[in-house]
Amino acid sequence: MARVVVDVMLKPEILDPQGQAVQRALPRLGFEGIADVRQGKRFELEVEGPVDDAALARIHEMAETFLANTVIEDFTVRVDEPAEAGS
Repeated sequence: MARVVVDVMLKPEILDPQGQAVQRALPRLGFEGIADVRQGKRFELEVEGPVDDAALARIHEMAETFLANTVIEDFTVRVDEPAEAGS
């Protein structure tokens, strides 16, 4: 089985109140030097069979119609490469 990752983020022009809350809290927790925080969603899909162009096109369609609200969110689709042993 292969894993495909869909990352969904608010578009840059959309206000991110959750990201702002995290960014404001960081200095109080001792984490300095963070200028901005944007919060998003990550979907990990375990795909049966090969992840060919047709499978990626279907996942892209799924992301566009179900996983992301494309009016306010952008998304990326990528095949997650397995980590090498010892990484």
